[in-house]
Amino acid sequence: MAHIALTIAGSDSGGGAGIQADLKAMSALGIYGASVITAVTAQNTRAVTAMHGIPLDIVTAQIAAVLGDLDVGAIKIGMLATPETIETVADAIVGFNGPIVLDPVMIAKSGDALLAQDAVATLRDVLLPRATVLTPNLPEAARLLDQLEAASAAEMVAQGRALVDLGAQAVVMKGGHAKGDTCHDILISDSCVLAEFTAPRYQTNNTHGTGCTLSSSITAGLAKGLPLEQAVGQAHEYLQGAIGAADDLDVGHGHGPVHHFHRFWQA
Repeated sequence: MAHIALTIAGSDSGGGAGIQADLKAMSALGIYGASVITAVTAQNTRAVTAMHGIPLDIVTAQIAAVLGDLDVGAIKIGMLATPETIETVADAIVGFNGPIVLDPVMIAKSGDALLAQDAVATLRDVLLPRATVLTPNLPEAARLLDQLEAASAAEMVAQGRALVDLGAQAVVMKGGHAKGDTCHDILISDSCVLAEFTAPRYQTNNTHGTGCTLSSSITAGLAKGLPLEQAVGQAHEYLQGAIGAADDLDVGHGHGPVHHFHRFWQA
């Protein structure tokens, strides 16, 4: 029997992030991925040039269709764009009792906004308390807390603890935006550091979709029934391989995607 995960997120027409990245990562990790599209973006490796939110009743209908038929083991929630969509998704998943991975998508790799300014508080108040694990990068964590970006490991831990205090069961503080030759991701739960995952920082411009890929990879592990620390460790290892092989793809002329299928084929 297949393990199933659901991604609720936006579509990236360039294929490097969003729903497309989620389904690629889930497939690469042996998970059957179902999807609910919350927004359609006109997007490539250079920019997001247009965005259209899916009508709220269609978002609700998609979630009902999937959860009413498929045995979903875990849900990943990504780009939601507006307060109304956030509230719609929160209402639609009320009866779901499995793990929920919340990736608070706010800014595309190109720098374009993917979350309305007035939606940050709604995301923090309505969905963050539902999260089994929250996966913010440093700018996202700072914005959720209305603080400056963490500039050290100690500040990352402090902000992770503050996000747990807001209701998330656990937080992965992602260090991709930090400085230095080593990238640190810190897993924090119940105000304690559960684990730290380190890797060399790749000197590459091709990191489009890394946040989506990590969160959907964690979701894949949780859908298989892995303990949280193991699911995060598996996801971290998989993403590092995908980043390491990203330059081989040579897709687009801006921030190219990571290589989701690096374990299966070479570009």
